[in-house]
Amino acid sequence: MKKMLSALLALIIAFVPCTFAFAAEQSEIDALRGTKLYVYNWGEYISDGADDTLDVNAAFEEKYGIDVIYDTYDTNEVMYSKLKGGGVSYDIVIPSDYMIERMIAEDMLQPIDFSNIPNYKYIPEKYKNLAHDPENAYSVPYTVGMVGLIYNTSMIDEVPESWTALWDEKYKGSILMINNPRDAFAIAQSILGMDYNNESPAAWRVAAELLKEQKNVSPAYVNDEIFLKMESGEAALAPYFAGDYLTMHDNNPDLALVYPKEGVNFFVDSACVLKDAKNKLAAELYINFLLEPDVALANAEYICYASPHTEVYTNPEYSFYEDEILYPEEGKFKTQLFLNLDPEILSLMSTLWDDVKNHVPSPGSGNSALFFGGDDASQVVDDGEEMTPEAKKYALYIGIFAAVCAAYIVFRYARKKYREKV
Repeated sequence: MKKMLSALLALIIAFVPCTFAFAAEQSEIDALRGTKLYVYNWGEYISDGADDTLDVNAAFEEKYGIDVIYDTYDTNEVMYSKLKGGGVSYDIVIPSDYMIERMIAEDMLQPIDFSNIPNYKYIPEKYKNLAHDPENAYSVPYTVGMVGLIYNTSMIDEVPESWTALWDEKYKGSILMINNPRDAFAIAQSILGMDYNNESPAAWRVAAELLKEQKNVSPAYVNDEIFLKMESGEAALAPYFAGDYLTMHDNNPDLALVYPKEGVNFFVDSACVLKDAKNKLAAELYINFLLEPDVALANAEYICYASPHTEVYTNPEYSFYEDEILYPEEGKFKTQLFLNLDPEILSLMSTLWDDVKNHVPSPGSGNSALFFGGDDASQVVDDGEEMTPEAKKYALYIGIFAAVCAAYIVFRYARKKYREKV
């Protein structure tokens, strides 16, 4: 029945005339017929007509006579590098929050004319004026969601409550790790109780050490490959986006998802118009089209990510209406948005990620290392409260760093005094 409705939606959207008001004159819109619109989006991130679902791009082309040239990427960083490298030209891109902030700072985006996007009325205030676009000038929310811990109930002993399960030696060789530095570091930072957006080089180095320690359980670094590996039962544990979990669960009912107690990344992916867009009005028409209630619903059903569209998540006919995975109770667990990092920290993160990926554990090393404590690990008590092993190692690294700094200051002071005497 749902497939039949999707097919009917395509016809309705294509042939029912516009009932909303654009700032652009109809003659300007008509003049766009025969032009091309270049869209750069995540893979598997739009309803494309598969299994009789609505083909959003085809419906847009039918309605406006504008040809959509559609390319995909699998990480924000890949998208950013391709755009920075030049040689490509797109009109629309759909990055995540922190990357939007970075692209604004680097003058890669242009302000959107919201008078050409009347359907923006369907985006609630809680998704507007967020930290990555505080003036609400460059982005229109497309999907929202969180990163959770996916696990195979037939392969693990108990429900994992912590991100530390990804370091558990019991599942050595059966653990997947997200192949993205920002998301991978966030998992380590969650365990260590750090802010995802901290600007301390020492803290990032500590998080990198924790990620290196994970190499003892031989994690496989994946992005889109996660679908095959988790659906086939090849792996027991994997961090990934909650919306993608729902797709995997359809193909393997043994899979489940939990939001770890340490906290998770909450993200907002949004449509943006690139600074060098050659077809800006068509880009704004496309963004408005994505916000058509029927189109937004078709995308939400297909992608399986949470929707920021009021006419979608309040619709009782929506398959994921009040779903606890996509729409958990607000405040139930800790969440953080990624923000753009200073260039120095971004460079350090990239270097540290290369170090992590190239790290080879020493023979005999294992999960009894200092981060999680071994059998002989002593308990350290401070003000009557027991410190976690992770906190102990963090404190150790910071202590060493502070000691080196103090020694350097003493050395500089002694040398200065010596020169004054001479």
